[in-house]
Amino acid sequence: MAAILLTGGASRRMGQDKSQLIVDGSTLAVRTASLIQLVVETAIEVGTGVSGLPTTREQPMGEGPLVAIAEGCRALRERGHTGSALVIACDLPFLSERLLRFLVDYESPGSVVPVVRGRAQALCAKWGREDLDEASQLVSQGVRSLQHLTTQPNVALIDESAWQDVATEEQFSDVDSPADLHRLGLAT
Repeated sequence: MAAILLTGGASRRMGQDKSQLIVDGSTLAVRTASLIQLVVETAIEVGTGVSGLPTTREQPMGEGPLVAIAEGCRALRERGHTGSALVIACDLPFLSERLLRFLVDYESPGSVVPVVRGRAQALCAKWGREDLDEASQLVSQGVRSLQHLTTQPNVALIDESAWQDVATEEQFSDVDSPADLHRLGLAT
């Protein structure tokens, strides 16, 4: 199992780089990279190089998470990893090692994507080898919507009944704006 950490978003709604927000005395990027390294041996950052992990940049930049996932997959394949990978956004301030371990260990022949209140959490999921390769195919066809990846046949969408013993909804909460920081009690 490997992991792709996404840190390269534009953070337009936040007004500052989300990956550099401080939570528990560390930036979100470093905090998330540290959690990921507790559960996988190989991890790569797709972004600006702020996590301490080996880094790559998606091309073209600014085209969204599907392009970033495809680049992360390419970089992992280049390093010899041909299997599944966690795909984790850096803006999840309550993410836990326990949730990541659950995703790694979840038995499924393909991808495992938690669903919270009817919304697939594609950026806090385990993506199977075939679906990671499909991300690259979709990008080469001009597709940019992550929704196309979540509808692939090998994707297991798991609802709260599957993950409620290891995580709370809050762990899937991302911070996209200053209002999110206030809502989650993270504003200083």
